Amino acid sequence: MSTRTVFGACPHDCPDTCALQVTVENERVIKVQGRAEHPSTHGALCTKVSRYAERTYHPERVLHPLKRVSKKSEAPAFVRVSWAEALADIASRLKAIAARDGQRIQPYSYAGTMGLLQGEAMAGRVWNALGAARLDRTICASAGGAGLAMTYGHKLGMHTRHFAGAKLIVIWGSNSITSNLHFWTYANQAKREGAKLICIDPRKTETADKCHQHIAVLPGTDGALALGLMHELIQHDWLDHDYIARHVDGWDELRAKALAWPPERVAEVCGITADEVRGLARDYGTTTPAAIRMNYGLQRVRGGGNAVRLIAMLPCLTGAWRHPSGGVLLSASGWFAPFKNPDLERPDLLAGRTPRMVNMSTIGDALLQADPPIEALVVYNSNPVAVAPESPKVVKGFQREDLFTVVLEHFMTDTADLADYVLPATTQLEHLDVHTSYGHTDVLMNQPAIAPLGEAKPNTQIFRELAAALGLTDPCFRETDEELAAQAFTADIDLGLLRTQGWQPLPIPEAPFAEGGFRTPNGRANAAGADYVPNYESARTAPELAARYPLAMISPPARNFLNSSFVNVKSLRDMEGEPLIEMHADDAAARGLADGSLVAAFNDRGRYVARLKVSPRARPGVVNGLGVWWRKLGPQGTNVNEVTHQRLTDMGEAPAFYDCLVQVEHA
Repeated sequence: MSTRTVFGACPHDCPDTCALQVTVENERVIKVQGRAEHPSTHGALCTKVSRYAERTYHPERVLHPLKRVSKKSEAPAFVRVSWAEALADIASRLKAIAARDGQRIQPYSYAGTMGLLQGEAMAGRVWNALGAARLDRTICASAGGAGLAMTYGHKLGMHTRHFAGAKLIVIWGSNSITSNLHFWTYANQAKREGAKLICIDPRKTETADKCHQHIAVLPGTDGALALGLMHELIQHDWLDHDYIARHVDGWDELRAKALAWPPERVAEVCGITADEVRGLARDYGTTTPAAIRMNYGLQRVRGGGNAVRLIAMLPCLTGAWRHPSGGVLLSASGWFAPFKNPDLERPDLLAGRTPRMVNMSTIGDALLQADPPIEALVVYNSNPVAVAPESPKVVKGFQREDLFTVVLEHFMTDTADLADYVLPATTQLEHLDVHTSYGHTDVLMNQPAIAPLGEAKPNTQIFRELAAALGLTDPCFRETDEELAAQAFTADIDLGLLRTQGWQPLPIPEAPFAEGGFRTPNGRANAAGADYVPNYESARTAPELAARYPLAMISPPARNFLNSSFVNVKSLRDMEGEPLIEMHADDAAARGLADGSLVAAFNDRGRYVARLKVSPRARPGVVNGLGVWWRKLGPQGTNVNEVTHQRLTDMGEAPAFYDCLVQVEHA
């Protein structure tokens, strides 16, 4: 019996980017653990990733190339083909389209893996060589990212570990126990040492249960609450005037806006009490150090970018940035920008062409309306049929018989079911990759623990072989994963250290903005133009719509899934149960709906059927459609995106998933 240990990194769309320790026995993975030596991981993994071996060895894993033999409007039927046959046909089809107009080829990918190699390193080279359309990758975080960039100059924030030293932690739009476990460890440490924890979220989450206070705002009103806090900071002079004078632009404009938001107005808009506004402002204005952990839930509404801007200004007004344990964190990904190689995907291969840009969040409309039309779609690291908004349009687009679709996947997802070819991709246990993070500031390396199962291949290898089949001759298409890893970063990152230790920290100051130094042109935080932007769909902005569809719906992630990943892992699905809609008892009683019954949430866009859970986790007037379930696992073959829309946020062109009105009735 041979046993060895391999160091890796979690590939999933989570701020924690854990360092993994993989135990291999007789060339089979028997255990996946968090590395105790890694400061952020400290030996702990979430329930999902601790079952990663179960996912890799899943009996339904796609392990051979598959070719469609049924119509897309019929039940999916595929036959096994060889890699040579699949790649020859795919290359022939793509080459013919590219000869006419490369931008009719549409790549679609996101964060199924966050790795720089298995993400876009080789794939981007192929698309550049073909002149394929660009993809605007907006579906998760671009509204908040744009808001941070407009305010601080980039997506920057405080160190996660320093939350342990805060005396007040405001967890804003985040169910940290579910989606940011290692931050929660630091927050819990601060709590044990006397810190006060306040959760702001429309849903009474598992995190809210563990905080001292929960403030259940209506979806999309976070910006109004931030302005109300500023109003109280001004009125009570809980301001750091020196920090504002030296490090903030646009304060006079923002101050005037904030003074128009007394607690009573905020309470009416946010659906909370004026005393909650006053109390939160007092806590924030008089406690040092105070830290805010934002997450992406609050920016998935029309005014999401502005909400992030307003919240990000709060530590500038109180001078919280002077302390390592004060400030705000939404994303730390901007710290990596100076270290990443901008030429990894070889933009020079575009040879002066400027293909069109297609927003991934409006892929439903793009597939049905783009001019010239999208003729070929290649999907990897994503499951758009399940995760993209307004899925009736997405499904209709994918069902086009004249659309040639290739999907690189581990399983037959909703998207794979509508492909012409499904190509088997490796999991994180089977390939090399390098990773940055958006929750901490370490670069990590993932070493392959086992050989690929079946005929699965890394994304990098699939695109290498596709490039050869396409006749692309530039030497860059023959570079190995080791060579790609060596090109991923500047010389400041030590690849040898990554191989031996598994990670390398970036040289970031402990209190990065104690003396200003934001990444804006003049080094000052920018408040100019920030304001509250109300939802598209609410009783205030669309009263006629709200008369027909009076309930706001949000779709936060189910605890045991990560977006649409892990939905088919039996142990996790057994824990999650089935698709649920949470509703407050008062709203259920008003509609004659009983706990445990099948109900339908519907609007003009579609109808979503799920099991009703009457629960105090839902506030009055808001229902929670926990996601993202695969459509085919829903009672009627749909999921919560049946009712979401494709309208975009105020900045960042992101989806407004949580800006959605519905009615709920018996199914």
